Amino acid sequence: MTTPEDFIRAHTVVARSGFVPEIPLYLATEITPIWQATEAWLAEEGIEPPFWAFAWPGSQAMARLMLDQPERVAGRRVLDFAAGCGLAAIAAMLAGAASAEAAEIDPLALASTRLNAALNGVAVATPEGDVVGSAGRWDLILAGDVCYEAPMTGHIMPWLRRLAAAGTEVWLADPGRAYLPRDGLVELARYSVPTTRELEDRDRRDVVIYRLSA
Repeated sequence: MTTPEDFIRAHTVVARSGFVPEIPLYLATEITPIWQATEAWLAEEGIEPPFWAFAWPGSQAMARLMLDQPERVAGRRVLDFAAGCGLAAIAAMLAGAASAEAAEIDPLALASTRLNAALNGVAVATPEGDVVGSAGRWDLILAGDVCYEAPMTGHIMPWLRRLAAAGTEVWLADPGRAYLPRDGLVELARYSVPTTRELEDRDRRDVVIYRLSA
């Protein structure tokens, strides 16, 4: 039986993004083959589309900020929410975080994070299930590119605002998605991140990292 880890190794290569070259990841080099392969897996296992196979601009921007300014994360308990390939969680650990968790509802994404964390020699926890609504056990939550559709935004933002009001620092990394809330955001950093026409409608995305205010 093919395990999630076997599937990822068979359909990705170890590569580095130009924006965060310090961190190697198991990534898809072309979008069509991985999507076709995942559709076949989906029929058998009920797996989500392979968002985990790409280093998305929001995660790249947050990783860059933490690696360049490790004092923002050193010694803190971090959650990488909707983690995808786990890039932000890995960057947090490399920057000196006390611990990092990667939250995903897709088992392939969790397997991808485990493989990528091992590749980079760091420990990232990958608890199963939806963490939305849970009590805060983190000092910092990283949410990269999560406001891309109305249902997702409506599901997560009340929870993130409650945690921010209770003292958890929450970062939103947004590359210009339509459903980003317009209130309660404090800009921390801004980056121009290279992307691909296979995933986006342009060659670069301007990503703004915000702190969600209480």
